[in-house]
Amino acid sequence: MTDTPLSYNDPAANKDAGILTRADGATIAYHKSDGGGPGIVFLGGFRSDMAATKAQALEDHCRRANRAFIRFDYFGHGLSSGDFTEGTIGRWTDDAVCVLDELTDGPQILIGSSMGGWIMLRAALARTDRIAALIGIAAAPDFTETLMWQRYPEEVRETLRRDGIYFQPTPYEEGPYAITMKLIEESRQHLLLDRAIDIRCPVHLIQGMKDDAVPWRHALAISENLASEQVTVTLIKDGDHRLSRDEDLARLMRTVDSVCEDIG
Repeated sequence: MTDTPLSYNDPAANKDAGILTRADGATIAYHKSDGGGPGIVFLGGFRSDMAATKAQALEDHCRRANRAFIRFDYFGHGLSSGDFTEGTIGRWTDDAVCVLDELTDGPQILIGSSMGGWIMLRAALARTDRIAALIGIAAAPDFTETLMWQRYPEEVRETLRRDGIYFQPTPYEEGPYAITMKLIEESRQHLLLDRAIDIRCPVHLIQGMKDDAVPWRHALAISENLASEQVTVTLIKDGDHRLSRDEDLARLMRTVDSVCEDIG
């Protein structure tokens, strides 16, 4: 088995997605690959979707290893229903828990990228008996508060208070991110880094030190707050926020294989 990835980030990879309907009628689009356990569920980042590079690379790797795998789109993302500006951390966490409950069996490894790292931790707290391990990639719990609200100048905060929305420039898309006051306020119910995080399974955190979105010390803060004694932090000195280079993907796959081997 090789760690060299194929060509990813192909929108055609969303073709023939499955549809999971939630109790309120909203739909979650997903791709599921059957295989052995523990299964792996990938949780994407803010405004990312299941056709993104890491999601597809992980799916390919799991298929070659005959390991169960799921990638999906949150509410308001990709092929799932809903308006992105109506989404919240609580809503997206509920999507992840719904996927766990309805589409997986047995122990699962959650892999969360950026915002997905926050969703990963919240979902693990909600389903502790189902989670075998966690792998965070530039994990960003509390980002709406510590990396957005607390860093915004007063004029941006005033725009959010007045208009309920702020269009934040970003290097990751052609247009700006739509940040809503609803997202900021609702997220305060789900903050984690102001207390101990009662997660005791193995946790691996992979973090680039040249990440311009999530400071590398954020990974250390997560590590310090976790109750688990099995926490590994890998700092990539030249790594950026995406961690999607060939060498980054190869490192991620090695981490997945190592975690699965340790679980047995």
